[in-house]
Amino acid sequence: MKRIIFLFSNLMVFFVLVGVSLAAGLPLGLPEVPVPKDNPMNADKIVLGKKLFNDKRLSADGTVSCATCHQPDMAFTDGLRVSKGIKGLTGTRNAPTVVNAVYYSAQFWDGRAESLEEQAKGPLTNPVEHGLKSFAPVIETVKSDKDYRDLFHKAFGIKPDQITIDHVAQAIAAFERTVISGDSPFDRYQYGNDKNAMSQAAIRGLEVFRVKGRCVDCHTIGQTSATFIDNKYHNLGVGFSRIEDKLMDLVDAYQNSKHSEQEQDAEILSSESISELGRFTVTLDPSDLGRFKTPTLRNVSVTAPYMHDGSMDSLEEVVEFYNQGGEDNPMLDGGIRPLRLTEQEKSDLVEFLKALTSPEFAN
Repeated sequence: MKRIIFLFSNLMVFFVLVGVSLAAGLPLGLPEVPVPKDNPMNADKIVLGKKLFNDKRLSADGTVSCATCHQPDMAFTDGLRVSKGIKGLTGTRNAPTVVNAVYYSAQFWDGRAESLEEQAKGPLTNPVEHGLKSFAPVIETVKSDKDYRDLFHKAFGIKPDQITIDHVAQAIAAFERTVISGDSPFDRYQYGNDKNAMSQAAIRGLEVFRVKGRCVDCHTIGQTSATFIDNKYHNLGVGFSRIEDKLMDLVDAYQNSKHSEQEQDAEILSSESISELGRFTVTLDPSDLGRFKTPTLRNVSVTAPYMHDGSMDSLEEVVEFYNQGGEDNPMLDGGIRPLRLTEQEKSDLVEFLKALTSPEFAN
């Protein structure tokens, strides 16, 4: 049943993108889906992107696809602390959900990819993810497959010898732009004027979220829609203790070395120390040390474990972490400080977070 709902949702979103009324097609509570001018949507491109997203042949040993770490029946996560790639190799980062990733201004926990298209390429050549040495095997695979040849022609109007890795990435990104969800109990309460859509505990939790908890400072709620992100990066202290005693040596070494995009991807998922540098690996700005992207809270009750390193197993643990003011370190964000929530307020806040689950992922 969930698969049927998801496929129907994808079709509805596609109708929106090709010109049907946004009000009629978008799930309640979501803003318009941004689509780049150089990668317009069409039905064939979405079908192609979904096929590529699920194709394990696009990995060095034929065991890993995008869907390996972003499983539709797990709200496009994998349920692991850190994800597994080829040969069972593990990285350093928790796999964030693809759902509503279209609303981020940059991708990955550190924002090193500026678009869904750019992000789609990274895992293919990462040694602990798809593990390919180059993009050449991807192109060889799709050119040798008649279904792919037909789909690329329909989606882009190109012949097999014209297919590039950019076409592959554009198709995957087009599919991912259909992976959106709203219409949660919160949306029906907030934007649908259904005051019975949330429990009384969740309603109290929304007040904590807005006021005493100050969660809304980063997980934004708008007048007509809510993405629950701020497209910014923050140091909460998670994992910072792993590098604090060797921080300056790490910073000096990283600033004085040169990294290609592929080398950067490899280091981040191969070295725990490099991973914990966070946004700094992108900007080389010391103020970005230990900063990671604000994740969406939609469907958060079904996308555990939490944080960039998957170090927290429950919403209760996350709420308590924030209540204690994060983990102290020299780079801790100024807005992170003890909240002094009561046990009732913490419980209510968790109930509100559960009310952000969309129907297709509720079970």
